Amino acid sequence: MPKIHGNKKREYQLAAHKNHEKTLRGVVRAKRVRTFGTEEGANTYAEANNIKNFDLKKVKKNKRFQIVKTDKPVSKKVEKAPITTE
Repeated sequence: MPKIHGNKKREYQLAAHKNHEKTLRGVVRAKRVRTFGTEEGANTYAEANNIKNFDLKKVKKNKRFQIVKTDKPVSKKVEKAPITTE
């Protein structure tokens, strides 16, 4: 990163012999995983963003839901026909 000009250091009343990169540019924080308060909210987000294969995982002490992408397609429940013996 380039150095901060001396005029800017005087403007913000910073020490001339220090770098002050963290205070002026901010600390870069890692991106967090998106969570949802309800299952319906997570499902509408997945539908709006074309996420087809996913599972919902309970996070944050079972109070929120996180979308976890999976390789397998979403299985739809198929009603089994009753087995009859003749």
